Amino acid sequence: MTKLLLTLCAPLLIAGCATTPIVDAGPPLPAGSAVALGEAVSVANIALTPMRVTEDSRCPINARCVWAGRIVVETRVDGPGWRETVPLTLGEPAGVRGYILNLISAEPGQLAGGPAPKPADYRFAFEGWPPGRPPE
Repeated sequence: MTKLLLTLCAPLLIAGCATTPIVDAGPPLPAGSAVALGEAVSVANIALTPMRVTEDSRCPINARCVWAGRIVVETRVDGPGWRETVPLTLGEPAGVRGYILNLISAEPGQLAGGPAPKPADYRFAFEGWPPGRPPE
């Protein structure tokens, strides 16, 4: 009886451990578009997809802070024949395979005393330059 119960429950137990993957939502949106987690945007002829927020320690909008804080977004970068995941920090350009990438906005901000943004609430904008072309 115990063996039968384990056999019947095993798929449920295993399913409970699975994570929900972020599915590709189609072709990347055009450069300059603000995208949600899991949505791709075309920047410098490559696709950037913010996957998850790994840090959001930004100062609340309605507060005075000694330190502005930062937001770090784990971002998938898809280039011609390659894929890499990198942490991008708001306002700090990063080099990836010769490309220069920059997370230029992250919304929403947080209000002091308010709830933290939910993952589905975030929107991100990026800019970038291909290898051999410096930022303007």
